[in-house]
Amino acid sequence: MRSIGEAARASGLTVSALRWYDGAGVLVPAAVDPVNGYRRYTAEQIRAARLIAGLRRVGMPVPEIAETVREIEHPDRVRARLDAHLARLEAGLADARRELLRLHTMIDLEENLMTRITLSATDLLAALAAVRFAATDPLPGAPFPGGVLLEASDSTLTLVATDRYRLAVASAPATVEGPPARRYLPLAFADELARIGAGSVTLDVNSDFVRTEHAGHELRAEPLDVDFPDYRRLITAAGDATRKITVDQAELRELVSAAPEVRREHDGATYPVAILALDPDGGLRVAQESEWSSGDDAQIAVNREFLLQAVDAGGPGQLLLELDGPVQPLTIRIAGDDSRFSLLMPIRA
Repeated sequence: MRSIGEAARASGLTVSALRWYDGAGVLVPAAVDPVNGYRRYTAEQIRAARLIAGLRRVGMPVPEIAETVREIEHPDRVRARLDAHLARLEAGLADARRELLRLHTMIDLEENLMTRITLSATDLLAALAAVRFAATDPLPGAPFPGGVLLEASDSTLTLVATDRYRLAVASAPATVEGPPARRYLPLAFADELARIGAGSVTLDVNSDFVRTEHAGHELRAEPLDVDFPDYRRLITAAGDATRKITVDQAELRELVSAAPEVRREHDGATYPVAILALDPDGGLRVAQESEWSSGDDAQIAVNREFLLQAVDAGGPGQLLLELDGPVQPLTIRIAGDDSRFSLLMPIRA
């Protein structure tokens, strides 16, 4: 039998640690003198104390140390617990390495005023497809060149496109590292992004460039210096629409395509018009040209080709149309999905 001091020297635990493990029920001494309280340990307990000291150094939790000590006479069980703890340590080290790498990246991005956006290629391509129809190369003298606005903040990537006659917005979940970013991407770069395949996409954005790498090739473009319109004001106004109609995408396309053609002229060019109205049951119909100037506030006229493109961008399924009179924009949403929608400016009679 060894005293607590001898047990401490033989095991590598301190006297206070041995007292603590006694109190915790992990290693109770074989005998305690009832008069002076001196603790005595057997050779087997010294062996257990050495095991405890080693487990303590590698950070095993106390409840698991207690279980391991109880199984000390079963080496296979002890080895299994050691292997399980090693696996946890290795997983924790891998997590720590990833977190430290993320912190290094965050510091680098902040020093270089750069934003890094990471998201799935599927989500990026879906967002691009939802807004691309509203981005066109306008005629010379137009307010701004064709492109796609990129906004990144609060774990969200938002893309916006407009030619001032229509506007499309699409958002996707993303990991955003660095300061919030707002850049206007050239159409050619947006179209290159749309050809990226599956997997994960990382976009690096600063004031001088937007870049990504895919399949060993770098895609890079200089953002355009454009005074993009305040699209959020339009979104707020559109959200107050009182008439909301749910319609199947394929049925809406067929309804608009089959309607008699109405044409108007603008800047020397003619274009087709679709006049949407409500039927007596509250459903959607395409009105005749003779009804256009009737003063009915439950109808709206829009560019028919723009409407069909917006319907196609919405994809198959149910679409939600927000129709609030002949002078307010027509809003087209995917039913049950607030991440994508488009606005079409009305055409006056």
